[in-house]
Amino acid sequence: MLGVMSRLRNAVLVHEGGMRFAATTGTGRTITFGDDTEANELSPVETLAAALAACSAMDVVSILAKKRQRVTTYRIEVNGEQRDEYPQVYTRIDVTHVVEGTVLLESAVRRAIDLSAKRYCPVNAMVSAGATEVHHGYRMRCTGANQHEGAGEVAVTGPERRPDIVA
Repeated sequence: MLGVMSRLRNAVLVHEGGMRFAATTGTGRTITFGDDTEANELSPVETLAAALAACSAMDVVSILAKKRQRVTTYRIEVNGEQRDEYPQVYTRIDVTHVVEGTVLLESAVRRAIDLSAKRYCPVNAMVSAGATEVHHGYRMRCTGANQHEGAGEVAVTGPERRPDIVA
């Protein structure tokens, strides 16, 4: 894709023995990967699911703020299915945004999630460009003057449906 600007990201991974690895990113952040959950070592595959949630959350919170929505609680639940055969890729990931606020329109929540899924979140774009189908949904509740609840699926991305990314 000619004329597309790019940003260089980097990391260095160092083996610290056994199944423990320490990564330092180009911005100086550190992450420890491994199989010792008591030592708070991270699974690379679980980290991908968490990164997808964080990437989308940053988009959604920003978009909802611009739409003057008042969010009081927000979390994302991610459930991923991995195939048993190697490589054990995710075949499906369900991303559910759970949003509550005093001023919260269902149309604004749906639009924010849709924009994140289809336009802004680079983690979703990369995952969706491969073998993974990502389902983006929500559950929401407005606790303000116009109380209401809503839930539904907003978008499905992937697998291999992003020719604009992989071309």
